[in-house]
Amino acid sequence: MKRRFMPAAVLAVGLSFSVVGCTTVGEAAPSASGAASSAAPAGEKVMVTVVKAQTIPWFQRMAEGVKAFAERTKIDARQEGADDVAPEKQVKIIEDLIAQRPTAITVVPNSPEALESALAKAREQGIIVVSHEATGMKNVDIDIEAFDNAAYGSDIMKNLGECMKGKGKYVQFVGGLTAKTHMEWVGAAYDYQTKNLPDMKRVETPIESTDNQETAYQRAREILAKYPDIAGFQGSAGNDVPGIARAVKEAGLQDKVCVMGTSIPSVASQYLEDGSIDKIFFWDPALAGEAQLQIAKILSEGGKITAGTDLGIKGYENLQPMAGQTNVFVGTAQVAADKESAKQYQF
Repeated sequence: MKRRFMPAAVLAVGLSFSVVGCTTVGEAAPSASGAASSAAPAGEKVMVTVVKAQTIPWFQRMAEGVKAFAERTKIDARQEGADDVAPEKQVKIIEDLIAQRPTAITVVPNSPEALESALAKAREQGIIVVSHEATGMKNVDIDIEAFDNAAYGSDIMKNLGECMKGKGKYVQFVGGLTAKTHMEWVGAAYDYQTKNLPDMKRVETPIESTDNQETAYQRAREILAKYPDIAGFQGSAGNDVPGIARAVKEAGLQDKVCVMGTSIPSVASQYLEDGSIDKIFFWDPALAGEAQLQIAKILSEGGKITAGTDLGIKGYENLQPMAGQTNVFVGTAQVAADKESAKQYQF
């Protein structure tokens, strides 16, 4: 029998729920120094957020943060993305944007390595580049993370271990093996498990879902058939956990198999309610989208991001540099929620 959880303390979120619309990039061009002129009025600046895929609910939520930023600052800001997570489609979008010369491009990469060349070209054209979920990227001005990735992965494993009572077989899912943050989360979780939970065993290397709920479902079914005594699943992409939960529910194993990982309440709610998911971990994509753009705004005005920078956005009021990185800053925007506490989030 799985151990049930008391409601976790979580952060409140308050953003509107309208979807950002498309606009046309204006004519204002940034300077060759890599930052737009601080003299340019807000209305002449153009900032475009490029996400992994527009079809993913996580990034549909991020679009709301882009819209909120545009309304607050009067800067022309919009979101773009392909219909799936193919890295080459994301590269094409960025290359097309470079020709339009926006003030800034903010991006959540499907494959950081695949984007390095295109983002280098953007910066050569004086376009500010801000990334998210992309620690270690070279050709960005700033990478902003919602939290320390190692701590996040370790926390998921602590909770999974509690649910599994410290023993049994488990597997980990990632959106893709090139999804850097996903690999950092599962890597830190695995390290925590091997050091602190010796009676647990990971029976497969990370399994790719392509951030597709149907794929996650099919892969989970395969795991359940291959390992009838499997006791836990950790998901990384927003669609992993609900896809896994569907397979667990169909097998009638809600009370025997622990399912945890990254997702958002609107996607996970039905499975949290019936026990197919035990706990989700997340940060508000809308606030992350707004944080990326706020950094781009500061840079476009000649400002700098330093230890203690306050973006004026919940979870990003006291940015800190990531150890070992020269251009990565982290916030404290992580949230953990179970069946009851997830109900307070309307996204």
